[in-house]
Amino acid sequence: MQTLICGSLAFDTIMVFPDKFKHHILPDKIHMLNVAFLVPEMRREFGGTAGNIAYNLRLLEDNPIIMATVGDDFDAYTAWLKQNKTDTSHIKKIAGNFTAQAFITTDQDDNQITAFHPGAMNESHQNSVLDAKNISLAIIAPDGREGMFKHAKECFDAGIPFLFDPGQGLPMFNGEELLSFIEMADYLAVNDYEAQMLQEKTGLDLETLASKVKAMIVTLGANGSNIYAGGECFEIPPVKAEEVVDPTGCGDAYRAGLLYGIARGWDWPTCGRLASVMGAIKIASRGCQNHQPSKTEIENIYAQALVNQTLANESL
Repeated sequence: MQTLICGSLAFDTIMVFPDKFKHHILPDKIHMLNVAFLVPEMRREFGGTAGNIAYNLRLLEDNPIIMATVGDDFDAYTAWLKQNKTDTSHIKKIAGNFTAQAFITTDQDDNQITAFHPGAMNESHQNSVLDAKNISLAIIAPDGREGMFKHAKECFDAGIPFLFDPGQGLPMFNGEELLSFIEMADYLAVNDYEAQMLQEKTGLDLETLASKVKAMIVTLGANGSNIYAGGECFEIPPVKAEEVVDPTGCGDAYRAGLLYGIARGWDWPTCGRLASVMGAIKIASRGCQNHQPSKTEIENIYAQALVNQTLANESL
């Protein structure tokens, strides 16, 4: 049995502006903005929620299946996925489209200006969960709006438990639509900002939202995460990273750890601890799919995190 990853595959083009935007954008002229930034440093990364989650699951030697739609320009990404032995059998190429792309310009203050082209991602509804066999768990991550609805309903009707991860796709849905997803989902994962937005859109507080699923996971950045399950709140402490280099993709790495634990029936503190370990490993590397720890190294970091947490609890 395998885990199905429904979500986006994207190219991230990251450009570094060696100055500060505020030196080049006049506040009183913001209504008539016409500015260009010279960016001598540029790199292209493999990204997208589905690609990032699957990459981290492969680091754990799991065998996820990606379900996504891509464009004519996807060949280099295909080669990368095959190099990492990731199942590509449910990645559909949409002729005449580009793969989803994010163009990100960052300045010296870590401000970002991003342009996102969804491209083939908007055709994600052309895939069907029913075409994937031997699926025991799924995640519905940010993707084309119609595709997210379709895949959630297909999982629900087929009795496949799934984690709903609205992420940056959350603004696409109104409160009633979000509640529809949550009523079908077994698990819900959001960051603290998304949790607040979810409460505002649905009119329900955190405890009520959590009561609608088996577990609701709220990540808190450097402060760890909370997992609400069975009427309890499990506080998951952060795992100290070797260094903080790039937080992009940390949420996806965390979700990979969650899915790995859920698929194996682990308790929530154990799932959360592995998820935090995966996030801490990722943040020490630039880009979403450039960290390359072995499974043994991940296990060692996990064991050390458990020791540190035990010692911290004993000192209370």
